[in-house]
Amino acid sequence: MHLGLALLVISAAQLMVVLDASIVNVALPSIQKALSFSPANLVWVINAYTLAFGGLLLLGGRTGDLFGRRRMFMIGIVIFTLASFLGGLATTEAWLIAARVLQGLGGAIASPAALSLITSTFPEGPERNKAMGVYAAMSGAGGAIGVLMGGVLTNAFSWRWVLFVNVPIGLLVVFLAPRALHETETRDGKLDLPGAVLGTTGMTLLVYGLIHAGSTSWSDSTTIATLLVGVGLLATFVIFESRSKHALMPLDIFANRNRSGAYLTMLAIGTAMFGMFYFLTLFFQDILGFSPLRAGVSYLPFAIMIMVFATLASKLVGRLGPKPLMLAGTIIGTSGLVWFSRANVHSTYFGNGLGPMLLVAGGMALCFVPLTLTAVSGVKRHEAGIASAILNSGQQIGGSLGLAVLGTVAVTATKGRAVQVVKEFGLKAAPLFKAEPPPANAKLPHALDYAVRSAFMHGYTSAFEVGAAILFGAFVIALVAIRRTPTMPSVQDDEAGEAVPVLAL
Repeated sequence: MHLGLALLVISAAQLMVVLDASIVNVALPSIQKALSFSPANLVWVINAYTLAFGGLLLLGGRTGDLFGRRRMFMIGIVIFTLASFLGGLATTEAWLIAARVLQGLGGAIASPAALSLITSTFPEGPERNKAMGVYAAMSGAGGAIGVLMGGVLTNAFSWRWVLFVNVPIGLLVVFLAPRALHETETRDGKLDLPGAVLGTTGMTLLVYGLIHAGSTSWSDSTTIATLLVGVGLLATFVIFESRSKHALMPLDIFANRNRSGAYLTMLAIGTAMFGMFYFLTLFFQDILGFSPLRAGVSYLPFAIMIMVFATLASKLVGRLGPKPLMLAGTIIGTSGLVWFSRANVHSTYFGNGLGPMLLVAGGMALCFVPLTLTAVSGVKRHEAGIASAILNSGQQIGGSLGLAVLGTVAVTATKGRAVQVVKEFGLKAAPLFKAEPPPANAKLPHALDYAVRSAFMHGYTSAFEVGAAILFGAFVIALVAIRRTPTMPSVQDDEAGEAVPVLAL
């Protein structure tokens, strides 16, 4: 087997799956205009994918354990590729959102299988460390690369190509997979479909309720009802899993203190990272006036920084262990978000964009490798897919929750500042948000424009402040919950009771 080809197949598939959470960001205005999306529904172009992906990752990890990881990897990529093609042809809101859900399903099947295939393909030692570093770079840089590609493709062709671009890559991956990867053993067992429905539906309602609170209020009846039902379904999911013989998420996997700490840390990182992409893109286009192409290109340093520091982390983790890198990464990332929160309408890309972006990229890249090492350390062989899927699921669910929570924070803060602007200029609320001309007795238009942009900027910086607090919480979790672990964690063999070394992301 040619290990280089195997790494190309796995990393290309993971990059394609991860970047699709962000590649549509820059294209959203074009999508809204072309398909007549309402502002409330537009956010679901992103959340339909991340919720399906994150909510079904556990089920996807289980299918690989039961039916063979190469087989499920290929099935997932086929579904993802077909969904991308159908999404590119969409002519209505419902069509595109349904295609994004189907993409999420394909990604949820392929991603954990790809992760586990590194374990079964690459021998322990430098080769596996190198493969893990490349995989970490693809996972970490996927968000930034997605924004960059989204800007380039939207500007050069149309928004449809942010989806069509997956088709040739997916077909190539499916063609090469049987030639580059060995099949893994299958196991007897059943899929926990009720658990998947409970967990995914509960999380979807929770995210919907958080988004709805931003557009209405926390006391709105629909907001309260969806939040309560969502929390209730998630509680039912936990109870169901504790009693199921074929649990989708075996609760004993959280008994390990290090592993639980790694999952919580990744949840917080996902929240901060997805929120940063969303609000930084708005800052580039709405405040700095960047075109979609220029906004996408502005993320290039972020992608480069992620790849460089993920590779560095894969080399350092063998000498330092996971915990020091987690602590350094979360505190560096927090400092970057705090820097972002100091921006204002007079800020520039080089003054308040590039520097904090590099800090966040470097900090997050330092975390990905040690978090994976910690999450898979000591798990039973047949639970390796589930252990890694929970980690990936934490990042995606954290991203969905992050967009919902930080979006609500931003809208609330903007509304609060808007009240002051309305009073100052003697306006009705509508002109502030609908770009209507100011009344005759208002001050100069440029002053009104400045006030409006300041109100929105206040919302963005408020979101960055909350994101920084969440990421600092990840630092506290890593400090308190993570014990110093062996530099080479292992997966436990069920039958022989031996420790079989593994390194995966």
